[in-house]
Parts: sequence; C-alpha cells; structure tokens
Amino acid sequence: MTAYVALLRAVNLGGTGRLPMRDLVTMCERAGFASVRTYIASGNVVFSSDATEAAVKADLEEVLHAYAGKPVAVLVRTVDELSAVLTDNPFPGAPPSKVMTLFLDQTPDAKEIETVSGQANEALKLGTRELYVHYPEGMGRSTLKVPAASYGTARNINTIAKLVAMASEI
Repeated sequence: MTAYVALLRAVNLGGTGRLPMRDLVTMCERAGFASVRTYIASGNVVFSSDATEAAVKADLEEVLHAYAGKPVAVLVRTVDELSAVLTDNPFPGAPPSKVMTLFLDQTPDAKEIETVSGQANEALKLGTRELYVHYPEGMGRSTLKVPAASYGTARNINTIAKLVAMASEI
C-alpha cells in the first residue's frame, strides 16, 4: 500500500466548504482507504491505498462532490512526493510559517510567477508541481495575488512537515 496525503481546496475557510473532519474520515474509509487520519480542520488527510494517485484523486473528488453537492478540488501526493517538497524548499532559512507551498495538479511554468500582482518583498519559486512563496512579513500583511491560487491549495512548511510525519507512520 502507498501512503498518500490529500489536500482539499477551500475547505472550512471563511465559512465556506464546511466539512467536519470526522465526515472526511468516514468518506475516505468508505472509498476504501486505510489508516485514515486528518490534521487540523482545513482539509488535510493522510491514508494508505493500493490505488494509483489518479484513482485516489478521482475517488475522493467523487465522494466529496456527492457530500457537498458541488465539486471539491483535491491535490494528492505520495509521502515521498511530499517529503521532496520539504527537501526542495528554496527558502530553507526562512521561518517555516512564512513559506507557503501552493500545490498544483500540473508542473507550473514561468507564467505562474509572471502573472502575480501586488508583489512587494515576497519571493516566488517554481517547484515540481508546486509554487513556493516566501512572505517575509507574513501572509496576512501581504497584498500579493497569485492567480494559480484559484485552482491550487496552499499549506505552510510547518503543516507539510506534520503531514509528512503522519504519513510516514502509516
């Protein structure tokens, strides 16, 4: 079995996409995933499955659509892929709470950085299927707009490290 981490987009943020984590666990178990655990109420779930990454994504998006009555985007990584996100962090000296990783389904290209607006002192770097953003003053004070955020989902390095640790226990 492969250990996976699924990152749900726009769940339990600002009153939108309400999804109790116990319901997410139940949905994952019904989809045939094993050793299901969630981390914080923003749509982070680790589990194991014999299915491919594409099948895991499709199955989870299907059960979430049925639950929510609308599409819920899911970004899936194996534990090894998520570990590589930590290793490849282009801002290793920055506080982990100030480095966000925007997870995408596809490999990002330069336009993902070229199309940002409101950039002050933030730094952006492309990853394998991620876009890294360092917010030196914190994300809450930033006016940076990243168009890719409309179809990706972001987690800070602290959260990613916790998810890697949880998935590594499976």
